Amino acid sequence: MQILESEVVIGLEVHVQLNRLKTKLFCSCSTAYHESEPNTHVCPVCLGMPGAMPVVNREAVKAAIKVALALNAEVQSFTVFDRKNYFYPDLPKGFQISQYDRPLAWGGYLTIETEEGEKKIKLKRIHMEEDPGKLTYKGSITTAKYSLIDYNRSGVPLLEIVTEPVMNSPKEAREFLNKLRIVLEYLDVFDGSLEGAMRIDANISLKGGGRVEIKNISSFKGVEKALSYEITRQKNLLRRGREVVRETRHFDEINNITVSLRTKEEEQDYRYFPEPDLVPIHTEELMEAAKAEIPEMPEQKRERFVSQYGLNLAMAKTLVLDPKMADYFEEVASSIEAKKAASWVVDILRGELNYRAKDFRFAFGRFPPQDLAKVLTYLEEERITEKGAVEIIRTKLDEGGEVDEIIDIKGLFAIKEGEKIRKICKEVIEKNPKAVQDYFNGKKVAINFLVGQVMKATRGRADPAECVMIIKELLGE
Repeated sequence: MQILESEVVIGLEVHVQLNRLKTKLFCSCSTAYHESEPNTHVCPVCLGMPGAMPVVNREAVKAAIKVALALNAEVQSFTVFDRKNYFYPDLPKGFQISQYDRPLAWGGYLTIETEEGEKKIKLKRIHMEEDPGKLTYKGSITTAKYSLIDYNRSGVPLLEIVTEPVMNSPKEAREFLNKLRIVLEYLDVFDGSLEGAMRIDANISLKGGGRVEIKNISSFKGVEKALSYEITRQKNLLRRGREVVRETRHFDEINNITVSLRTKEEEQDYRYFPEPDLVPIHTEELMEAAKAEIPEMPEQKRERFVSQYGLNLAMAKTLVLDPKMADYFEEVASSIEAKKAASWVVDILRGELNYRAKDFRFAFGRFPPQDLAKVLTYLEEERITEKGAVEIIRTKLDEGGEVDEIIDIKGLFAIKEGEKIRKICKEVIEKNPKAVQDYFNGKKVAINFLVGQVMKATRGRADPAECVMIIKELLGE
């Protein structure tokens, strides 16, 4: 039974921590809990103790408005918090402070690129809520004999972004999440490198079957795997003439499967009612402040890179994938020709950072833009070779140090004295008669071997093009 993409319907509920804020949504506890012992960033408010009163974090509301505006949503003139009632160990109060019929914003969209061109992913709503605590299992959720609860995360400002069911493949879902993460990081309200920063509930159905919700997927790759598995599972059920039950499932990241948790709750099951301890929030003043703080966004920056620096569209698109990479490029391009700066930042430095599982925040500290500019200046002046430049970058990322010291210690200054290079080329020809004979027999690639030997003898400090020219001249003699 073949399932077409048009018969797959996917909607996402994306839970985003506004983790750049220093305090939680309704109390003054710190949000910097990731390296702390369990249950040490808590107070009576986020532990839900009787009589503890919540107070709204103004900066959290402003940050949420910034996100809504950047996602083209319609921010409401006033918004109300509600109690979402359900029992689960990670909710110490027995309810979650969330929003229901008066959310922060309605509508909105985000444009992604697909193989068929651009596609607009429409949003249904954006609302604020408090993050619940974290349950930890020894092993997987299906095999653990007990769970541990850490309330450090309880009360962290959370934004829920709900899409319309308009995605038709796991790949589209992943593209949407990648684009959303970029927007959030440009707004500087979110650090995606932190554990639990973005968690996804995915709703998926196939034509002729019921809708299934997959809860709490913690990675973009996990979303793609979970949806792919679920498409196969539902397809097999429909092929056998069986019903796809409307239910909530969990993605087991260890085994890459989804497992049933419970039947799907409906909205009425949560018994929403207005939170009596919080007054409605009027957003007009905060909206003006939020608008003033929205920076240049990826699409705007991309167009500027094309017009200001003369970059091609593909290079500009790559540079704006990470706001820190874009900033790094602009600092290098302030003193180096822009196209060369872009090529080295994207093709060389980004690759070396990825290999080390580091990002451009690390690069700013370990290998500042002015150091890359110095390396590229030396390369332009032919004081070092490309191989030497790459060696400097690797050494800086691994060990640090000053550019000039690295060049001196490793002997990376290029050898440019013509007679010295000529002498080394002559010695290489004399020591490799077989390669010389192969060259004269018509195997022109043999000259590459000879050049390689020269580069080895000079530890990469010779100019390969100059070596080719000298070797050909000597062979001609």
